[in-house]
Amino acid sequence: MKLERETIELGTDIRHAVIWLHGLGADGNDFVPIVPELKLDKSIGVRFIFPHAPSRPVTLNNGYTMPAWYDIISLDRSKNASEDDILTTVGWINELIEEQIQLGIEPENIIMAGFSQGGVIALHTALRYPKRLGGLMALSTYFPFADEVLAKLPKGYDQIPVFAAHGTHDPVIPVAWWEDYVPKLEKHGFEVLSKTYPMEHSVHPSEIQDMGMWFRDVLTDSTD
Repeated sequence: MKLERETIELGTDIRHAVIWLHGLGADGNDFVPIVPELKLDKSIGVRFIFPHAPSRPVTLNNGYTMPAWYDIISLDRSKNASEDDILTTVGWINELIEEQIQLGIEPENIIMAGFSQGGVIALHTALRYPKRLGGLMALSTYFPFADEVLAKLPKGYDQIPVFAAHGTHDPVIPVAWWEDYVPKLEKHGFEVLSKTYPMEHSVHPSEIQDMGMWFRDVLTDSTD
C-alpha cells in the first residue's frame, strides 16, 4: 500500500530520513509541529516523513472506524494485537524505506520513530528490516511479541541507537510496559537512552529537548 504522508525537509542536501508514525486515531500531521522545536541544523540534511495510517474498524473501540496501524483487540498487552496484522503494516513501512533508499539515502541513515501504536510498528520495522537502520525512537509505546523478534535479531542490529521515552502517569499504556521492553533491548546489547517524564499519554517539553539532542547525536554520527 502506498501511504499518503506529510514531508518536511531540513536543508537541500538530504542525506538522512526519519519516518515518524503517529498514534491511534491521529494522523501524519500530529508530529509535524515538533520538527522546528527539535532545533536541528539544516546542514544535517534530513527529510522527515509522517505517513497517515489508513482508517479501519478498531475492535476495542466497539468497531469504530479510525486511523489505526493495526487492530487493538483487548487491553491485555500480550493478546491485544495480531502479529500478522502488525507485519502487514510493517510491509507498508518497508516500502517507504525502500523509497528513501531509491532516492539515495543509505539504510544506516534512516531512523524509525513512532508514538504509541506507531511506536509498536517502529520497533517491529527497525528490528526486522533486512538491512540495519540508523536509529529507533519509541515514544509512549510497548513491544508486543518482543521475545520472538529479539530471538531472531540479525547480527549487528544491537548497534542501532534507541531512544525510549514514556510518561510516568500514562493511563493508556502503563509505564510498566516500558519497564518491561527496555530491559529486554538492553539484555540483547542495545544502548538505550531511556527516559520518563511527568506526563500522561502525550509529549513533554523536556522530552522534545531530549529528542532534539538524540537526533543531533545520531544524525551527526552517521554523517561522520
